[in-house]
Amino acid sequence: MIKRKQRIAMRDLATMDAEDRETVEKNAMNGQIFNIFKVLAHHPKLVKRWTPFAGHVLGKQTLAFRDRELLILRIGWLNQAEYEFAQHELIAKKGGVTDADVESVKQGPKASGWSAHEAALMQAADDLYENSVVSDATWAVLSKKYSTEQLMDVVFTIGQYNLVSWALNSFGVPLDDFLPGAKK
Repeated sequence: MIKRKQRIAMRDLATMDAEDRETVEKNAMNGQIFNIFKVLAHHPKLVKRWTPFAGHVLGKQTLAFRDRELLILRIGWLNQAEYEFAQHELIAKKGGVTDADVESVKQGPKASGWSAHEAALMQAADDLYENSVVSDATWAVLSKKYSTEQLMDVVFTIGQYNLVSWALNSFGVPLDDFLPGAKK
């Protein structure tokens, strides 16, 4: 992964007005506010409007957990988004994605061990990253297993995490303390 320089400091939430602070704090998990939200706290109106969509993509969409996480990991890897990849490697492993799967994500669609469907998921991320469109061949493979809603969720998942990767890389959000590779 490429190390990024922190360009936007994490905001001290105590300096925010109550409404804006509450908007940011709604994104806490187990009482912890992740560094991404401490940086995004500089733009609370964006946080307020973006998080419903992000929440849909992360938790309310139609894809299986494993498929979603493979897509997120792949687009995070393609973007060399250290923060995104580290966060979702942890999430994915808690849900059963193996160390071998994570290594295969780094290798992409041609890695050994993927089913045809999983290779197509990797290829969908590569297609969108490289050409801004899922190829007909990739779409055909995914269409064998997925409904129209699921095909749409594939594209929106990759797109959402591509956007997040751009933001994380550009802002230089540092790894949260609990992530591997974080400066202690």
